[in-house]
Amino acid sequence: MTNKEQYDAAFIEVFEIEQSDLNDSLEYQSIKAWDSVGHMALMAALEDAFDIMLEMDDIVDFGSYQTGLKTLEKYGVTF
Repeated sequence: MTNKEQYDAAFIEVFEIEQSDLNDSLEYQSIKAWDSVGHMALMAALEDAFDIMLEMDDIVDFGSYQTGLKTLEKYGVTF
């Protein structure tokens, strides 16, 4: 599984959404499941998937599907 597929899988599993829902408009609180609890579940899923530990500032700034790609690149995850 590629890094992009793992990234997408985390969103799909945590938020119970479809692949087609993953787009530039997917942002924090733009769907019911992406609330504060869902956000932390997503962060945990991404940390597990990529074997990283996100800094608190990055967790707070992780406000969209697109932003997350750039955030994970800081941890050496390539897409």
